[in-house]
Amino acid sequence: MSGGDVARIASLAMSAGRTLRVLERARTALVVIDVQEAFAKAVEGFDEVAAQTATLVRGARTLGLPVLVTEQYPRGLGETVEPVRDALGDVERLPKTVFSAARAEGFDLAGRDQVLVCGIETHVCVSQTVHDLLAGGVEAHVAVDAVGSRTAANRELGLRKMERSGAILTSVETALFELLGEAGSDEFKTIQKLVM
Repeated sequence: MSGGDVARIASLAMSAGRTLRVLERARTALVVIDVQEAFAKAVEGFDEVAAQTATLVRGARTLGLPVLVTEQYPRGLGETVEPVRDALGDVERLPKTVFSAARAEGFDLAGRDQVLVCGIETHVCVSQTVHDLLAGGVEAHVAVDAVGSRTAANRELGLRKMERSGAILTSVETALFELLGEAGSDEFKTIQKLVM
């Protein structure tokens, strides 16, 4: 099947009212929620969540995606942890006290209608953000290997609830390769190094 055939099939599916549920670079923003210092000791698998989040940020910046980052009550919970901060560079971090990042002052998807979401905690801020975005007609993809909660049960509950509400569960590697779409470019080589 040629690339033209794939595009034609995708166009037919969309005109028939079916969403393909694959991330597209021109439609996607990355939303990073509250990967902060105070959660480091409290959240199960925090180091892995932070590492995967940093990978997503580097990938998103390589691909030119808008990146939105929030910090829940930074005076009390600290700032975004170093591995993620390093990946962010000069990306602005939005302080918030609301749980949903979508309700934070300054939150703006820059016209994007797909989001790739990661962060903490799965069943609180991540879930409420995803639900607000879904309610606003935004297609939400949640990177399951880049979200965490204080307990495995709450993480699983948050993921199940979001999926039942219409979110699409994905992984860091799946999402980045969907956004790439093809091999052979310098971007591909950069992303490949990030995930391998």
